[in-house]
Amino acid sequence: MTACMEKAFTKAWGALCGASGGTPTLVLPPGRAFSLKPVKFEGPCKSSSIHIQVAGNIVAPSTVAAWGGCGILFWLCFSNVNGLVLDGSGHIDGRGSQWWNHVMDSSAKHRKSLINYWQLMWQALLFYNNSNLKLSGLNVVNSPRSHVSLNDCKGVSISGLKITAPGNSPNTDGIDVSCSSHVSIVDSTIGTGDDCIAIKGGCSNINITGINCGPGHGISIGSIGENGATERVEEVHVRNCNFTGTENGARIKTVPGGSGFVRRITFEQITLNAAGSPIIIDQRYCDGKKEGCPDQPKAVAVSDVTFTGFRGTSSDEQVITLDCAAIGCNNIRMVQVAITSSVAGKRRTAFCSHAHGTAVSTAPPVPCLSGRAFAWKFLTD
Repeated sequence: MTACMEKAFTKAWGALCGASGGTPTLVLPPGRAFSLKPVKFEGPCKSSSIHIQVAGNIVAPSTVAAWGGCGILFWLCFSNVNGLVLDGSGHIDGRGSQWWNHVMDSSAKHRKSLINYWQLMWQALLFYNNSNLKLSGLNVVNSPRSHVSLNDCKGVSISGLKITAPGNSPNTDGIDVSCSSHVSIVDSTIGTGDDCIAIKGGCSNINITGINCGPGHGISIGSIGENGATERVEEVHVRNCNFTGTENGARIKTVPGGSGFVRRITFEQITLNAAGSPIIIDQRYCDGKKEGCPDQPKAVAVSDVTFTGFRGTSSDEQVITLDCAAIGCNNIRMVQVAITSSVAGKRRTAFCSHAHGTAVSTAPPVPCLSGRAFAWKFLTD
């Protein structure tokens, strides 16, 4: 490892990005570890495709001070690049424990300022304004916060990633997607201290398939409408995913006072293994504030949401929560949902408020959804 590695990488990127014709390729060889401070790889590039193969390991600075100061929103950032292919079997290690430990171990006197500093250290891998991006095979571990973030990207294919951090690590989302469209995330394993995948405002046509999630907070849409914002999310489809020991499963969360919509969302063929809160729509999301959410005249509209083929066990008693605002959540559908308890003899319940739609072959029954509640064979769970 060397303290001058950023200059070497910047020079290599300049040559790669400036090459024309074919697919210029940079290979990080196996058996090597490259230590990098925060660095930005900027396009546009001359070639229509750029390939970086990570066979070795990339590691973050070994101390908090070595990151280079506060106000940094990323560790490795790729921006304004078309046709980037980033793949390989190597590790990208954000060394996040130094941040988590500093926050938790600091005295109360200094903790507030340190938390504010730490909160500025966000993504390990940030992709901003990229198109036709392909990520595959990488091991991304222990980011200070979010591991992989897509912002303002179009045409993204993510496959075969392994993203890991301790289950108690704070705010370490696996993949965050915001203001992006036509994104495919498939066949990946994600276990962190927060959402395995989080879909934020401005997203459309997001397809998520074959994700093994846990530990973590499940797969979430939101939070949407924070600070009174107008935000839109539509056409998000989650299929054939497993939730093991997660705090939540399939979740939609919107903040009172916001506006816009979340619509045309599907969660299909979901397997649960001792997953807490498998199905949640929370139109009164407060981010854990003890004082709760004050009443607001506006709310983000939630509609056309389908939960199909949920099977397995939950560690919670309340396994379905549809907590909607006064404007209501509309056209909510549940089909073939059978959630049992992971604790012998523990009952399962559903809660709903201002939710409108249908439930067919669903257990436990959801009282505010019409239809045939197929619950009798599960009454003795």
